[in-house]
Amino acid sequence: MNRDRRTSLVGGLLLIVLGTLFLIFRLFPGVRAMIGLTFTWPFFIVAVGGGLFLIGLLTGEPEMAVPACVVAGIGGILYWQNVTSRWDSWAYVWTLIPGFAGVGHILAGVLSGKAKSIREGLETLVVSGVLFVIFASIFGPFAFLGAYWPVLLIALGVVMLVRALLPSSRRSRE
Repeated sequence: MNRDRRTSLVGGLLLIVLGTLFLIFRLFPGVRAMIGLTFTWPFFIVAVGGGLFLIGLLTGEPEMAVPACVVAGIGGILYWQNVTSRWDSWAYVWTLIPGFAGVGHILAGVLSGKAKSIREGLETLVVSGVLFVIFASIFGPFAFLGAYWPVLLIALGVVMLVRALLPSSRRSRE
């Protein structure tokens, strides 16, 4: 599938999902209240991220998915913090931001057909997730890990070491 077709496919799916959500909210106003969705100021930040993604789709620049996901992800964090009043969670939720960039790389790879971008996005997503669990165990809700959070660092280090030491035929072709 060529680049223009993938761009049209993702853009079309995005519009269908958004249109379906808005139609459900219009036809069944109780659904928004049922799921606790309130439109507050962080939605403007999420909308800017969506706008960046749409600009990338319309201009044929799949790499715009990276800043779009970062901006929309930060808007999502701000929405959650605004609803829950858990502003102290910045001590650990900032570690999700590289993961948002990873999601953007995955989307850019899907749109451009570059497997390397997808793989790099997945690696960034994993590192971000590990950092989130570590920082959340120190400063937030994952206190159940207690003194054992360094095991995650050791595991991540072992994975990185093994990947660096093992020859990979895929890497030599890139």
